[in-house]
Amino acid sequence: MDSSSSSLAISERVCAVFIPLIGIIQSVVLSFTACFDHHLPPKKLQYTIDDLRKIASKTLFTVNEVEALLDLFKKLSSSIIDDGLIHKEELKLALLKTPASDNLILDRLFALFDEKKNGAIEFEEFVHVLNVFHPRAPLEAKIDFAFRLYDLRQTGFIEREEVRQMLNAILMESELQISAESLELIIDKTFADADADRDGRINKLEWKAFATQHPNLLKNMTLPYLRDITTMFPSFIFNTEVED
Repeated sequence: MDSSSSSLAISERVCAVFIPLIGIIQSVVLSFTACFDHHLPPKKLQYTIDDLRKIASKTLFTVNEVEALLDLFKKLSSSIIDDGLIHKEELKLALLKTPASDNLILDRLFALFDEKKNGAIEFEEFVHVLNVFHPRAPLEAKIDFAFRLYDLRQTGFIEREEVRQMLNAILMESELQISAESLELIIDKTFADADADRDGRINKLEWKAFATQHPNLLKNMTLPYLRDITTMFPSFIFNTEVED
């Protein structure tokens, strides 16, 4: 393999490093299709129509769509503990089919959903994060979310070790194997392109410039079916009490 083709292969892999595994987000929502056959009665979450309208007003979802998301949220939040909250074990159970498995990417995802940092996902948090993946969500919001996903230590910077950890987790999830040398080449290329001030870490402005120049990095930050969640779950339409 000549140097030009080798460089191209590395560049292509760099994109894979920074594309978050939004398949996990997608699985969160898609898993709810099975939840409609879940026969345990969920705890009633107390939200009035005015509450739903207020939540909708802060997002790109309609009131009907927020009500649909509430119905879906109830199913997941009652899978282990029927308390109206999604705990990490419940998220793991939905996605990994086991509540006890370790998964760095899922841990990061849960941390970003848990905006209040109280160890559980509340309904408003659930809607707020899904809103980032709406087709009409601002690009700035998608860039910021992707940055925070990789900022494992929450320092405001993406460091080499954080990229290494996330890349290893991605490879493990996808059951792909690359050599340690190839892994370091990918990280080197990433920082050569993104770390403009050469301080060994990627700050938010550098990440924004990097993501803007490489739009493929954010291609999985949009879930088209969130444009109309009630169409994805047609059985909901017959149960709604809200008129948009």
